[in-house]
Amino acid sequence: MDLGLNDKVAIVTGSARGLGAATAKRLAREGARVVVTDINADLAQATAREINEEGLKAHCIVGDITRTADVQALVDETIAVFGGVHVLVNNAGFPRDGLITRMTDDDWDLVLDVILKGSFLTCRAVMPHFIAQQWGRIVNISSRAHYGNPGQANYSAAKAGIIGLTKALSLEEGRYNITVNAVAPGFMETEMVQSLPSYDLIKEKAIKSQPIRRVGHPTDIADAVAFLASECASFITGETLHVTGGRYG
Repeated sequence: MDLGLNDKVAIVTGSARGLGAATAKRLAREGARVVVTDINADLAQATAREINEEGLKAHCIVGDITRTADVQALVDETIAVFGGVHVLVNNAGFPRDGLITRMTDDDWDLVLDVILKGSFLTCRAVMPHFIAQQWGRIVNISSRAHYGNPGQANYSAAKAGIIGLTKALSLEEGRYNITVNAVAPGFMETEMVQSLPSYDLIKEKAIKSQPIRRVGHPTDIADAVAFLASECASFITGETLHVTGGRYG
């Protein structure tokens, strides 16, 4: 199936590793020219290098998406290098778990800033270009945690906010042939999750609560993003696609 992404330019935030790296690689394999961007310079450069070594097209830009100047520089450099921007995938984010009685201001602020403010800043920066060309795709990475997880008040709030942002922007920008959708992953076997001390327990609990009895893989999310970024999804906007193995609450 031709997804219509050949020569489109895609920015994928938080794409040094994990879901973001898998998504960047998937879009590149569909013919997109991909910007790998992350605050971790070494890993981001390595991911971009891997894509280029496949004979595909990637460019690495290191930056902090919570800073307006960094985000504007990201978009400006993307256009300077590849001649435009067509797809934005807001993937950057991380948890800082803890019960609310133990959660610090920094725990709250960092998670909300990267996930929610970062997505706002990147959406705002690309939107004039999408409007001018009358075409654009935004895919925001939420999480099944938007339903709420104990010990994740900050993360759950941020991921729920992503869905609200998605719905609002879909209503604002649909008239310009811009779609805005979200993907909500369930339990995914990423390097970050595998490094958790309670990984085996979390994995066992997640699998038991899913109709599909396996862990999710980064490629499952990458495939969903590629579809929503494609011409095949041109009449879909404001939606949240749960990629959870059937697990919701």
